[in-house]
Amino acid sequence: MADMTLTATPALEGYDRTIGTMRLAERTSLSLVSMAIPLDGEGRAATAVRKHLHAELPPATGSTLSSDGSCRIIQTAADQYMAIFEHHNDAFTDLLTNALDGAVYVTDQSDVWVGLSLTGPDAVDALERLCPIDLHDSNFPVGASARTVMEHMGTIILRTGQHDYLLLSARSSAGSFLHAVETSVRYTQP
Repeated sequence: MADMTLTATPALEGYDRTIGTMRLAERTSLSLVSMAIPLDGEGRAATAVRKHLHAELPPATGSTLSSDGSCRIIQTAADQYMAIFEHHNDAFTDLLTNALDGAVYVTDQSDVWVGLSLTGPDAVDALERLCPIDLHDSNFPVGASARTVMEHMGTIILRTGQHDYLLLSARSSAGSFLHAVETSVRYTQP
């Protein structure tokens, strides 16, 4: 049998461009972990997340950040959350499963999603062309998150700063997703 080594490849080959006033970049180091709460397990799950991740479970359209800033949690559906970490490690999901004392069902989603960061003062202008939700500061403040569609592709949008957004979509359509976002960014620049 031949010796083979598998090497992980970013979905968009580490795409990173500055276009006018904005920077659009693939986020290659994210760990995304789905956390599903068992029936009638909300209290136990909230306690485990507070104890081990040092964060609260967020409301439906918000997010919470751990006390040390290493983990952001968003709600993706009823009794369903996504923990987002700034690193990726194959053993991480097992570690997280054990740390949460079995209070939630944990699934590593890191290789299922593609992440794009869009930053810059005109980012909301580019996103408004693609996104059917109101992204105005008063409706979508820093920390807000939502599931939506962009160009018919399922998307999670998270506002991480005044002019900073994290966009997550299915890895299987990563090229189409990048094309849609990049085209909108280009059209909003003079």
